Amino acid sequence: MYEYFLGQITDVTPSFVVIEVSGIGYKVLTANPYRYQVGDAQVKMYIHQAVSDNGMSLFGFYDADEKALFEKLLNVSGIGPKSALAILANNDHSGLIQAINQENATYLTSFPGVGKKTAQQIVLDLKGKLNDLNVDVTGQTELDVTTPEVDGALADALAALAALGYSQREVKKVTKSLETYSQSKQVDTNDLLSEGLRLLTK
Repeated sequence: MYEYFLGQITDVTPSFVVIEVSGIGYKVLTANPYRYQVGDAQVKMYIHQAVSDNGMSLFGFYDADEKALFEKLLNVSGIGPKSALAILANNDHSGLIQAINQENATYLTSFPGVGKKTAQQIVLDLKGKLNDLNVDVTGQTELDVTTPEVDGALADALAALAALGYSQREVKKVTKSLETYSQSKQVDTNDLLSEGLRLLTK
């Protein structure tokens, strides 16, 4: 079992990064690949290894707490690795933890792939069990239930642009603009995809 990789990022795509360790490149699925940059100085990436009928997959995390949160989500009935990764798309997980502790199922159903039943199961299984994580939730009184939707929509839009044939460099070029666009108004995947195409064809 791997605990973490210490290496250099050599490729970033909408769904995974490649980290080179001792001359070997590992494909690692991450919640937000654009958190990393090609050519970054040595990166420490925490790793969860999953084996299924389709083979072995590596999931990467920014720190040990994010990895621990991912593994706790995996213990919830109805949550698989890809669903757990989608839930962690937002770099700030304080809202997620607060929603669980406050039994805010409405917020939880805003995450991609999480229905009412699964949201209730997350609360049942994890409420009060995440306080050991080093995530600050103090001072937060209201949850923005649109945030997870926007993060999921942005990830979907970036993946769609890549699927349409745009290069990694082109997708990265418009990512910041799309992040700003998503924060300025209520948008969905189609809105972000249309805006991305507009920016790329200017």
